[in-house]
Amino acid sequence: MASDPLSTTLSALADPTRRGILARLALGEASVTELAEPYAMSMAAVSKHLKVLEQAGLISRGREAQWRPCRLEAAPMRDVAGWLDFYRRFWDQSLDRLDAYLQQIQAGGTGGPEKKES
Repeated sequence: MASDPLSTTLSALADPTRRGILARLALGEASVTELAEPYAMSMAAVSKHLKVLEQAGLISRGREAQWRPCRLEAAPMRDVAGWLDFYRRFWDQSLDRLDAYLQQIQAGGTGGPEKKES
């Protein structure tokens, strides 16, 4: 498994089944049986997915009498969003510079090296 929390979270989020489980838990608590319903897989396979999510800190499991509800824990996703935000700002700034350059070209200035005539 990954060595740092961000890598562990990204690894857990890499699987579409686990992302589907998280999407369901965003609506509220659910049992393992409820989480398994939309998937054509064994309860053991669903339990393995839940274990990965739990190890990444993305879900927690409670105990209420016989019911063991799973809950979404969004803090690790906040960390991923913060990491991605750095790159979003990078691309926003790059695209803003490209837009300014294209506007300069359209206005008649090249903004770049002058071409020599032969």
